[in-house]
Amino acid sequence: MATRNRTEVTEFVLLGLSSWLEMQPLIFGIVLTMYLIAVMGNALLVIVACLDSMLQTPMYFLLRQLSFTDIFLTTITVPQMLVHTLAVSRTISYNRCMIQLFFFMAVGSMEGHVLAAMAYDRYVAICDPLRYSTIVTQHLCLRIILTSWVVVSLNSLLYSVLVARLTFCGNRVTHFFCDITPLLKLSCTRPLVNEMLIFTEGVAVVVSPFFFILGSYARIGVAIAHMHSVAALRKALSTCSSHILVVLLLYGSVILMYLRPSSSYNLDQDRQVAIFYTVVTPMLNPLIYSLRNQEVKGALRRLFRKLSPQSVSSYVFFPGM
Repeated sequence: MATRNRTEVTEFVLLGLSSWLEMQPLIFGIVLTMYLIAVMGNALLVIVACLDSMLQTPMYFLLRQLSFTDIFLTTITVPQMLVHTLAVSRTISYNRCMIQLFFFMAVGSMEGHVLAAMAYDRYVAICDPLRYSTIVTQHLCLRIILTSWVVVSLNSLLYSVLVARLTFCGNRVTHFFCDITPLLKLSCTRPLVNEMLIFTEGVAVVVSPFFFILGSYARIGVAIAHMHSVAALRKALSTCSSHILVVLLLYGSVILMYLRPSSSYNLDQDRQVAIFYTVVTPMLNPLIYSLRNQEVKGALRRLFRKLSPQSVSSYVFFPGM
């Protein structure tokens, strides 16, 4: 790799999800549909959680943060991909590429931290229910979220600076956005520092929330095993099932994508996996939480009743009702 010609890269060419020209309209239609579902579904979840008085709890505060993160995550990458899918030029400037890399890594890492906070919320609710309201407060959740944003932003800044210091021997990125793996592949020499960082500091910041989630659910499992009430057992399982499914969707793809030796990278396969956690997972998260959560479904019904034409006309003609 060291013998490759070195050029000063001022822009990158994003090759997209597929190189087949006849597939581009189909890809555009499918991805656009999933993107709109993801944005509207998460936005609706945020609106419901903000407006409904029954959902003003720490659990739903964290759910709002997850929906915000999903909206940002998919918006960082997908609109640009849609434009490039039907465009003749698929270039992105060097600076824009580094900015996209920074925000993608920060927001992507933040999703894991929000899920870890939600796991802690479920752990306290099931294992120490009598003290739940005094332990898990809105103030604590806000501090966790703000601290997590600081941590993931500094981590992302470190990665972005190291990638920006690399010398690139090409500008054709086998991906539909500026991600760290395909950019490292363009380096003229093997980026050992970056790879070591991924498996050390990257594990600490990105994967440590996953281990925290595993530990929380291990304690929850012990608590559930000692429950003698069928109703309590059913409620505990129902409150955790949606969160577990979202965790599996996110970390399954992240571990498959990043935490493996560079020699095993398959960039064609990686960009297919990337579409899963940048579009599919944000699209499924609000569906999972709305379809499997009775409180969210109740809040949605109350919101739709307020917005229905019959409700509006009743308010206009009978404002005192």
